[in-house]
Amino acid sequence: MGKRRMTAAGLALAAIGVTLATSRWRRFAIVESSMEPALEPGDWVLARRATGPLRRGDVVVFPDPLESDRFLVKRVVGLGGERIELVDGRVLVDGRPLDDPWGRGPTRPSDVWDVPDDAVFVLGDRRTVSAGDSRRIGPLPRSRIGWRVVARYWPPGRVGSL
Repeated sequence: MGKRRMTAAGLALAAIGVTLATSRWRRFAIVESSMEPALEPGDWVLARRATGPLRRGDVVVFPDPLESDRFLVKRVVGLGGERIELVDGRVLVDGRPLDDPWGRGPTRPSDVWDVPDDAVFVLGDRRTVSAGDSRRIGPLPRSRIGWRVVARYWPPGRVGSL
C-alpha cells in the first residue's frame, strides 16, 4: 500500500473517531453479500442518524424486524405513496421500470406492494441473495430506519462515499 493511501486511511480513521464521539454517527460492519458490489463482507461503513426525508438510492441501516439482535443494510427503491411491482424479475414503480443502476440479478418473486406514506420499500443490491428486504418484511416504516450510510472507510482500498 502506498504512502498516500496509508495517509488517507489514517486520516479517515481519525475523522471517524472524532465523529463517533457524537450520537449522530455510528459505524457498521458488513457481514453479508446482499449489497454487493457496493458493499462487500469485510467493509466497514460510517452512517449518520437518518433525519429528514429519504431518497431513492439511499443506503439505510435498520434493526431486523425478525431478529432484534442484528441490523440490516439495504437500499431505498420505493417511497411513500408509490406502488412497487415485481414482474418478470424487474422492479416497477407506479407501473414504470425502476432506473436501477444498483440491482444485480432478477428481483423475484413477482408481487405488488402499496407503500404507505410514512414508509419506504428497501431491497438488497444483489437481489438473488438478499432475503431480509421488503420482499420479506414488507414496506418499512420510516420510524424503523435509524441510519443512512454515508461512506465506506475500511478497507483502505475501498474508502469512499456511496
